[in-house]
Amino acid sequence: MQKFIKGVVTFAFALSFGSAVAETNEVRLGYQNGLTYAPFLFMEKNKTIEKHAEKLGIKDLKVTFTKMSGPGPINDALISGAVDAGAVGNPSLSLLHSKTNGKVKAIASLSYMPMLLNTSNPNVKTIADFTEKDKIALPTVKQSVQAVTLQMAAAQKFGQANYAKLDAYTVSMSHPEAAIQLLGGKSEINSHFTALPFQNQELREGKGKIHTVVNSYDVLGGKTTFVLVAGTTKFATENPKAYQALSASIEETLKWINENKTEAAKQYIELSKSKESLKEVLDQMMSPDVEFNSTPRGIMKYNEFMAKVGTIKEPAKSWKDLTFPNLHNKAGN
Repeated sequence: MQKFIKGVVTFAFALSFGSAVAETNEVRLGYQNGLTYAPFLFMEKNKTIEKHAEKLGIKDLKVTFTKMSGPGPINDALISGAVDAGAVGNPSLSLLHSKTNGKVKAIASLSYMPMLLNTSNPNVKTIADFTEKDKIALPTVKQSVQAVTLQMAAAQKFGQANYAKLDAYTVSMSHPEAAIQLLGGKSEINSHFTALPFQNQELREGKGKIHTVVNSYDVLGGKTTFVLVAGTTKFATENPKAYQALSASIEETLKWINENKTEAAKQYIELSKSKESLKEVLDQMMSPDVEFNSTPRGIMKYNEFMAKVGTIKEPAKSWKDLTFPNLHNKAGN
């Protein structure tokens, strides 16, 4: 069965991309900080992309991993061609797909993880309680998955026309820096729409002073892809073997994480230089809300919302329009 599926995927690529004249000798990837990006750390350590490439006849493939501060720089790098693929949130996928007329698509989902909007303001119980005195840190204003999820929450609370009501209170900041400022309590940043492991760290170290206002799963109506890997059609078309090596490496790495969570947690701490304990990381990975999965989930919810509010020109007809053929046999949405 496994050989059959592999054959179907290879055939789909042959139909979609045709035959390439020459394969690249380098694959350039961009990613960010946090547990959800652990697959990139493992792929780099284990050289899984290079191994798959060699099996496909590409010898000495160079794979470059670049850590970036947020989705904005990764989006820019994908558009400019500085990277071939990058880890981005659902909104970035829709934005990139729209801006490039479909020339950026999803290679795989990486993970489903809830995002929490935490605050140290005791007067803020719901998003209706935020005022101009509050500053909400998130990776990139108006673009990051946190920013658009906040807009979706605002639309649900205040009505579609007021979806951007809280945008004026947001500030672009990396998760590590925002967590430091929120926990320090001495800056204007008193709220942070964040992700694992930073959201747990804030609640743990700020116990009694920091609480959660919004959970993204409540806004989206359930478990949703948090981060996915997006790539350019130019890269996929011109380098079908390198693309196949990348997608196969992602699938292999996600499978390994799910089957070896304790070892994965140990390696993540070592590779990321995280100060979290093994128990803290493992508790996150074992949570029923957290799943490393390559099937895109919820990408159309973001796409349709962004089209409604005018962030992108028009919605995609299907989630398959936003993804490469290797995902089309999955139960995405």
